[in-house]
Amino acid sequence: MKIILFILSTIVISSCNKSYKTQSDMSNESQKKEQSMSKKDTTPKVTGIGGIFFFSNNPEETKKWYAENLGLETNEWGSSFEFRNANRPDEINYLQWSPFKDGSEYFKPSKKEFMINYRVQNIEGLVKKLEKNGVTILDSIVTYEYGKFVHIMDAEGNKIELWEPVDRVFTEMGGRTTK
Repeated sequence: MKIILFILSTIVISSCNKSYKTQSDMSNESQKKEQSMSKKDTTPKVTGIGGIFFFSNNPEETKKWYAENLGLETNEWGSSFEFRNANRPDEINYLQWSPFKDGSEYFKPSKKEFMINYRVQNIEGLVKKLEKNGVTILDSIVTYEYGKFVHIMDAEGNKIELWEPVDRVFTEMGGRTTK
């Protein structure tokens, strides 16, 4: 009987140790994750595409065609594409696809029929870097609930929109998105 009690107590102690190690390992992993999150990269740079804007003879008909034929979920601005942040998979990010009426002033001074919006981090730092590099900054940084924006010109004369997004605002708004 003593041998059976000894074996059972050994098994129980061993199980407790394994359980403790597992909890300890999970705690360490959690702490490492929190530390890496606190060391967030703030390098001023582009992190992705935020929007594709282009001229259209009839933006409403263009949106309708894309919805009917390609399955885009459209709204008054075009279509919001939903995707996951690679560094924070629980975070939803957005890309805006928008047809603009031919000749829209929004693309000026560019003479092109399109404009790309780039998602950026640390927009203030990026603007300082661009100014040092002699890049044409078209306006001042403007802040909205859903992010900060500024417009620049590239070396080919294309107007570019830079956006430091606050994606949670779009997530909280809800609505249909293209996935």
